[in-house]
Amino acid sequence: MKVTEKPSSSYSGAMTPASMERKNERVAETKASTDVASSLALSVMAGAFISLGATFMLVVKSDATLGFAATQLLGGFSFTLGLFLILAAGAELFTGNCLMVMGPLAGRFSWGRLLSSWALVLAGNLVGAVLAAALLAVAGVASANGGALGEAAVAVAEGKVALGWGVTFARGVLCNLLVCLAVWIGHAATSVTDKFFSALLPVMAFMACGFEHCVANMFFLPYALMLQALGAPGGVDLAGAASNLSAATLGNLVGGALLVGVSYWFVYGRDRARG
Repeated sequence: MKVTEKPSSSYSGAMTPASMERKNERVAETKASTDVASSLALSVMAGAFISLGATFMLVVKSDATLGFAATQLLGGFSFTLGLFLILAAGAELFTGNCLMVMGPLAGRFSWGRLLSSWALVLAGNLVGAVLAAALLAVAGVASANGGALGEAAVAVAEGKVALGWGVTFARGVLCNLLVCLAVWIGHAATSVTDKFFSALLPVMAFMACGFEHCVANMFFLPYALMLQALGAPGGVDLAGAASNLSAATLGNLVGGALLVGVSYWFVYGRDRARG
């Protein structure tokens, strides 16, 4: 009897990019149809998860004995906690949800539905991040390492508000290019381990390179303002925080929705939409 060999695949058992695009369309449709209360709850959770990852990163930043490369790499590794919790436990993150642009492009739901979903999730992320910052301030986490963690938190925020609007925007584009690639790859995951490794390198890269993530900044900036209100020295103000968040949010939108979402839909989804 003749044995027919299966054709080899460079992707082995992994999902192909074309299949990932179809799955992203389905995921987008599911997110768009989620009720308001559930979406809000999940987005608040995502803001808190990102804040926990950011706090974990501040532990690394508070150690002055580490060199620059070690601090950036270990800080990025620690920050991965946030996106890993979102991918594995389930939550709604605005930056990752920029991939939802595939839904209306494919005709699965309206552009109005997309915009309302983005607005709701962004608001929920902000609430979750601010609540987490407040809880951490009350818990006195800034006193860790002899107060060095609080100093690191304020220093990180000061560095963000010192950036020009255009620089922050560009860094936001680069950040969400990586974040959405992590989420894109995460949709092909078949295990919790897969989800961790899909988040690891892209998140480490954007944090190590100093790119700007709007939801992380929704934690860093309010947390620094709270610490300053409690007596910590610092130069973060509301105007600087608002400028940073506007630039980072728009940059994240361009980097995720356009450079990842629209690009992959154009390659793998447009022919099906025409048909």
